[in-house]
Amino acid sequence: MLLDSAVGRLRKVQRLNPRRLATKPCVYVGLTGLTPGKRFTNHRQGIKSSLYVKRYGLRLLPELYAHLNPMPYAAAAQMERDLTEDLRRSGYTVVGGH
Repeated sequence: MLLDSAVGRLRKVQRLNPRRLATKPCVYVGLTGLTPGKRFTNHRQGIKSSLYVKRYGLRLLPELYAHLNPMPYAAAAQMERDLTEDLRRSGYTVVGGH
């Protein structure tokens, strides 16, 4: 999910992303059994939401995940971690991705 760049000014987020590039977007990475659209709506409505998505969420980024769906839970959990690491290495500011 694309987040407002203001999230990148939060100290906690900066500590999680020491190699972030200001030219790259701020994103949230997560996994769900719901459709991405439904999960984004839930976040924005405060239903089992990430504070970052609730406050800073702008839109989905299907170009980063569409080719990955669907997959079994274990593979999705590993992909969440891998995608988070890959995006951070590329200079994105990433939250989530447990």
